[in-house]
Amino acid sequence: MTHDELGALLVERALLEGDFVLRSGRRSSWYLDKYRFETEPEILRALGVALAEAANECEPEGVRLAGPALGAVALAASAAMASGLPFIIVRGETKEYGTAKRIEGPFEPGELVCLLEDVVTSGGALADAVSAVRAEGLVVRHAVCVVDREEGGSDALARLGVRLRPLFRASELLELRKSPENVMVEPNPKGC
Repeated sequence: MTHDELGALLVERALLEGDFVLRSGRRSSWYLDKYRFETEPEILRALGVALAEAANECEPEGVRLAGPALGAVALAASAAMASGLPFIIVRGETKEYGTAKRIEGPFEPGELVCLLEDVVTSGGALADAVSAVRAEGLVVRHAVCVVDREEGGSDALARLGVRLRPLFRASELLELRKSPENVMVEPNPKGC
């Protein structure tokens, strides 16, 4: 699936219009429903390949992927299958039962990981995941997300020394929504 085809599917199947309150507390007239794209095998498979490729471009020496629960777990699993890299799950909080871990899955301190995320707005949830991963002795310098809403998340992560690489920017998807040909107006910028 091409980048443009994937963008068109995201818009067609997951871009909702209305009045929404985002995790950040901000209000928005549009919402990209991650569960509408993370539960569709065709889209999830293509996102896994795209995320794996982007993670490899940004962090070619990375040995593990990381996905914050709940939203990025399916994405991390799909990207792990596409890349062959194992992944860890970053819980929102340390669980109080069983193994009482915040990071699930085997890892070794000092490993270089690339964080994956679905949609980044203010960057708060991803910044929390960065802190949790670093607290366990892992190294994180890059994060790859499906969509950057372009509302400060990239800057917030940069202040933590993490560079954000979106597969799509919100402006791209919103422009695509308006396009009668349903063709991406701007190509996805490459690089980390």
